[in-house]
Amino acid sequence: MNVKDVMTRDVVFVEVPGSRDTALKIMKETGITSVPVVKNRTLVGILTRGDIFRNPEEDQIALLMTRQPVFVSPMATIEDAARIFIEKAIRRMPVVDDSQLVGFITVTDIVSAIAEMDIKTPVDNFIIREIVAVWEMTPIDVVGEIMKLANAEASPVIDSTNRVVGIVTEGALLKASKIEDTIERADLSAGSDEDAWTWEAVRDTMSFYYGVSRVELPSSPVKDIMMAEYESIFHKTGISECARQMRRFDVELLPVVTADEKLEGIIKDSDLVKVLI
Repeated sequence: MNVKDVMTRDVVFVEVPGSRDTALKIMKETGITSVPVVKNRTLVGILTRGDIFRNPEEDQIALLMTRQPVFVSPMATIEDAARIFIEKAIRRMPVVDDSQLVGFITVTDIVSAIAEMDIKTPVDNFIIREIVAVWEMTPIDVVGEIMKLANAEASPVIDSTNRVVGIVTEGALLKASKIEDTIERADLSAGSDEDAWTWEAVRDTMSFYYGVSRVELPSSPVKDIMMAEYESIFHKTGISECARQMRRFDVELLPVVTADEKLEGIIKDSDLVKVLI
């Protein structure tokens, strides 16, 4: 199976010069996690939700995007694509043919292919047991900071009894976010601290006011935006079955639970693709 067989052909993209608000609106409306950045149809970068959250005050796409992104040929095999995803620790790639953007492939596309392969090998070897989980009453803005520090694109949500009750993703955070415009003030003095004869009382001071636009998250509990409908899996669940559940619920990870529904670990789609190589 080749990249061209599983890639998205109708690619949503943004152009430079352009603003963050345009890209943010596209991501919210389409539910996509990243967009290629082009200039005259030539690929120049890629912009992700993480880029926006890491730099909430930056507005220009050219300063937010990752330049010279990794890309793949439409004729490469999905095993080649899986190897790149793993080696480069990325989740999505533009597909380029003769310098032109012709498609987009993600880890999700490869997981969908795995779902059709009927691989019965248990997921046990791919379970991550050192994870970042959040309590269901944790404020959304705090969850956003936790996930940013942990470099996590999704996280299990647990209740006060340590049972898994949901999943929160970057996509959910993005939908809950809003743009806050504020006016900031800066005071500049014409005096020099090196001049002993310049007193604070007589120092000339100029005030500058400037606008700042930030991406903000609400402080309501994360349970308000978490996904509560999903399928927990067990360590003996087969790889293709796990892939089918990820595709069914459109999630990037699934909780792995014990028989009494206590959190044992997580399985990420980016780890499932390792089965191909």
